Amino acid sequence: MKQRKRPKSRLKLEMEVDRFSNLPSDVVEKILSRLPIREAVRTSVLSTKWRYRSAMLPHLVFDDQCVSTRKNITFVNIVDHVLLGHIGPIHKFELSGGDCLHNWDIDRWILHLSRNSIKEFILEIRQGFKHTIPSCLFSCQDMIHLELLGCVLKPPSTFKGFRNLKSLVFQRVTLAQDVFQNLIACCPLLEKLTLSIPTFDHLKIDAPNLQFLDVEGDFEDVTFENTLNLADVCIRIYPRGRTWVCDNSNLVKLLVQLPLIQRLKIGRYFLQILVVGSLSPKLPKPCVYLKFLSVMVNFNDPAEVLTVLCLLRSSPAVQELEIALYPALEEEQDFYARQEVQAALSEVNSLYGNWIFPLTQLRLVKIYYVSDVKTELDFIRFLLLNSPVLEKMIVTPDDGSDSLKLIKKFLRLGRASVHSEIIFLDPYSSGNFSS
Repeated sequence: MKQRKRPKSRLKLEMEVDRFSNLPSDVVEKILSRLPIREAVRTSVLSTKWRYRSAMLPHLVFDDQCVSTRKNITFVNIVDHVLLGHIGPIHKFELSGGDCLHNWDIDRWILHLSRNSIKEFILEIRQGFKHTIPSCLFSCQDMIHLELLGCVLKPPSTFKGFRNLKSLVFQRVTLAQDVFQNLIACCPLLEKLTLSIPTFDHLKIDAPNLQFLDVEGDFEDVTFENTLNLADVCIRIYPRGRTWVCDNSNLVKLLVQLPLIQRLKIGRYFLQILVVGSLSPKLPKPCVYLKFLSVMVNFNDPAEVLTVLCLLRSSPAVQELEIALYPALEEEQDFYARQEVQAALSEVNSLYGNWIFPLTQLRLVKIYYVSDVKTELDFIRFLLLNSPVLEKMIVTPDDGSDSLKLIKKFLRLGRASVHSEIIFLDPYSSGNFSS
């Protein structure tokens, strides 16, 4: 009896299936890890060898893409189905989807994870009430990365920190100040810390292994201790009626704790903290590793201008500089108009001719919200005349400024670098002007 030949289309399909079956395990895992959970589960039909692959994924992400086309299948059903059918360890769990989830659902998922040697845990509560983290999460001593948004943190009294934690992100997290400080102190391997809008006034950072810090909030003061390894720091604080008193310079006290700093971003109101205290024209110790500096500064304030100049003079390795200019608040304008303030400002501006410290490594300058104000243009002229290797200065004028008038003034400014280019960005369009 003659054997019937298989159709070419079927043969081609079998060959394609064989290709999937023969892929190395690490390649299969990488493919699945880049797919949404819903798509990863569907791959089980591709090959018999892939049937249980999605059930063995160590990284589980339940975000806004985790939805079912069937009306009777809810977000909670999907998470339950994946967790109950999962085989092996769960190293990463991210829950950033699902609207108005019930507390008991989140708590039982966290309880399940606490028994699976979880290493990365991300929970984002974007709507509704903040979620109180259950005590079982604090038993996860294999945790390397913890990220919480919209949560309440009340560790049990027996909690002694996460001994393996390297990265911590808190956004809109409610916790007591002493809880935060104890948490940081009890995470000896912590390298990265991101803190946004906490609920306490005094921020103290004491973390000997910390290398990256990004902080935003309404603080009365910010202090650093045992932070000698910090290399990347960004601090933004909100306005508040404050009165800071200090015998020594806050800027000096900060940089003593940051000897290895490479990137420094200073938000507007944090600069106001740094200007407090007596300040010499040059820091006692230079920031020899600082390559990137970003500062929000009010050029109506002589103390702020002097602080920025002091920073630049003490940063011989800086290669990129960002300056965001901002006007005085309405309630501050009377203060800056006072005769003694204007006299101090004139004295600071006269330093441009007396202070000669070439910025020998500065190659890129970005200046935002420039207006036709003499104090701002004097500072920009100073930069151009003291930057012999400058390649680009990118200028974005203030919305209310006459751009054409500013361009003409910039064209008349001298430059130390014959190869420098000034790029003028129009705030009202995508076009730009370069000279």
